[in-house]
Amino acid sequence: MGQSNQTRLGLKPNSFLQFWARTVLDAASPPIRIWPPLSVYRTIAGGIFFFYHHPTSVPQEKFAKNDSIIQNVQLWACLSHLNSGKMMPAPPTPKTEKLEGLSMPGTGLHKTVLITGVSRGLGRALALELAKRGHNIVGCSRSQDKLSSLEAELTSASTSSSSLSSQGKHLIMNVDVRSNSSVEELAHAVREKKSIPDILVNNAGTINRNNRLWEVPVEDFDNVIDTNVKGVANMMRHFIPLMLDRKQQGVIVNLSSGWGRSAAGQVAPYCASKWAIEGLTRSVAKELPTGLAIVALSPGVVNTDMLQSCFGTSASLYQTPEAWAPKAATMILNLTVADNGMSLTV
Repeated sequence: MGQSNQTRLGLKPNSFLQFWARTVLDAASPPIRIWPPLSVYRTIAGGIFFFYHHPTSVPQEKFAKNDSIIQNVQLWACLSHLNSGKMMPAPPTPKTEKLEGLSMPGTGLHKTVLITGVSRGLGRALALELAKRGHNIVGCSRSQDKLSSLEAELTSASTSSSSLSSQGKHLIMNVDVRSNSSVEELAHAVREKKSIPDILVNNAGTINRNNRLWEVPVEDFDNVIDTNVKGVANMMRHFIPLMLDRKQQGVIVNLSSGWGRSAAGQVAPYCASKWAIEGLTRSVAKELPTGLAIVALSPGVVNTDMLQSCFGTSASLYQTPEAWAPKAATMILNLTVADNGMSLTV
């Protein structure tokens, strides 16, 4: 009895669709021929791709049982379109009102970047990287004890910048993003000092200690949701109006996670909060006037205190915040209104 193509090629069962995607791609180069015709594959793959991305038509949970299959279907659909010489259709642009009179500062100008959770980890590394490039930082954090040292480091980084120094333009404040009134005070200070951001990076976040959901203390669950979701909403509530008042284009970056696009045991509160960020971002993207953009940005896997709390010593196998920051800074600085509503990864 002959082996199946799948067995002969050493593919795992869940790689079946990927095998067919490869077949479709290879079919572009004669003399390989496949049956049924490519149009049949494109129709099937395109149909599944459509239904997966339109959960209002088909319950998404029916497809979510095997994410690897869905990813293979998406790859299959993409390769099918490439084989036909067509581009995959771009996602529909959200219908938004047009905000007149907006202009984008030139790429060579210094930008003002507001970063929450700036006292450590990704926020601190990103702030220092941007300061080195001559940009002005507005930073906030709950950790007052670490903010003084950060302020000195930012000044030093700005002074050593090869571009024009932004020394003296940084604003660092002790703010609890969970508190609407605390964020309101930050917004007032930013307006008074004329430091309204070109880019808002909602980075502040926390994670629960590894535990099954029903064993997570109520206060831990509340802290994750209040910081990761309500904190982002508080920042947008007060800073979107300020950014609109500037009459210039701006970008809001909501730090998401790979666990905001998948799931894992022991961290259900964190996963829920990052799924919320993905949904919040897409919804707000439909509300923003033309001229402002909002994206959900997954940083990838980085060795931070949060990762260490989940992975233990294994976290050291991953990149440091300092290694991550240059890539993230370049990506964030190059975001435009065309990226509105996107889910991106560094």
